[in-house]
Amino acid sequence: MAQAAAQTQKQASSEAPRLQVWTWKATTKSGEDRSGEMEAGDELAVRQRLAAMGLEVGKVKRKPREINISIPGLGGGVETKDILIFTRQFSVMIDAGLPLVQALEIIGTQADNPAFRKVLLAIKAKVESGSTFADALSDHPKVFDELFVQLVRAGEVGGILDTILQRLGAYIEKNEKLKRRVKGAMVYPAVVLSVAVGVTVVLLAFVTPTFEKMFKDFGGTMPAPTQFMINLSHGLRDNWYLFAGIPTAAWFAFKFWKRTESGRKQWDAFALKMPMFGSLIRKVAVARFTRTLGTMLSSGVPILDGLEIVAKSSGNRTIESGILYVRAKISEGKNIAGPLAETGVFPPMVVQMIGVGEATGAMDAMLNKIADFYDDEVDVAVAAITSMIEPIMMVFLGGMVGGFMVAMYLPIFSIAGNIK
Repeated sequence: MAQAAAQTQKQASSEAPRLQVWTWKATTKSGEDRSGEMEAGDELAVRQRLAAMGLEVGKVKRKPREINISIPGLGGGVETKDILIFTRQFSVMIDAGLPLVQALEIIGTQADNPAFRKVLLAIKAKVESGSTFADALSDHPKVFDELFVQLVRAGEVGGILDTILQRLGAYIEKNEKLKRRVKGAMVYPAVVLSVAVGVTVVLLAFVTPTFEKMFKDFGGTMPAPTQFMINLSHGLRDNWYLFAGIPTAAWFAFKFWKRTESGRKQWDAFALKMPMFGSLIRKVAVARFTRTLGTMLSSGVPILDGLEIVAKSSGNRTIESGILYVRAKISEGKNIAGPLAETGVFPPMVVQMIGVGEATGAMDAMLNKIADFYDDEVDVAVAAITSMIEPIMMVFLGGMVGGFMVAMYLPIFSIAGNIK
């Protein structure tokens, strides 16, 4: 009998329709047109589920199978923009009273990014099987970091998931603006440096040989700067693989060293002391620390858990060790301001403001105010660095091209003098 039951169950499972993606068009009771995608076994199941949502179903058809070719390094992953849009849409749906699974299905089937769509549908399936939303998110750490998971967990426990998602959306948006400001400061120097390298290669590889041939026809001894340029041109043309290989090898060696624990610590400590950029890195770190911790505390996450998560997401080993030191001291019963000052990582003003927030019981609000202040400070620092770098890079590029021209024209001046 057991064998017959197992065979019947196996036959039933084999006869069950395979889930497929269907596109649909429908109309709401107020006459608004709606469309989207849904995963179901057949067309009838799609129509039944749409009718249960209060929609008047129009067209339903099977979506053609997509051919996704993912090449490493050429996209195919989930971007921060996708997570931000999901967080905003999901918070609106939860606030409107839509069930969790239904909201995940609607957003998941309509996601433009195939990789993100796959993640959301996997999360929906796990939630349907009885898992919490936070546990389902934790299965995808490359998409949803620990900060996101812990805040969602706090929202589920406290019954304020929609509020938590709104705070998460605001946090992600401000964090992305901060990243864009810092990256924007690096664009101009990178472009000018690339142009300088390109101009140098063209001058040495193609222009210098023409001058060299002309100088040989005249005869005589070359001036030292001219001879140096000619030798450099020969070196570039005869050993071009060294000029390309040595910087590339040095870059990969630096990346490998930076991945080691000791290398990462040394580099992060040096980065905070770099001229011009060290101050910017510190301000960015303070803004991220205060923004993240303030968001977590206002969402009900315990301070020890919040500090541990903030330390891991700091992006700098020196700052991470400082935050973990503060966490250890708080676990021993001390307040937060004293250990923060002992680390020497955070500016005195930040320490004092956090101490005031702790004393008044409004540390989350104070942390968010500090984050807003340092967001503006980052803007000022980026503008100052850009204004300093622009003339430096222009002088560098002009000096390089001007030095080459002088070296090439020195023999001509010498020849003209001899003719006189």
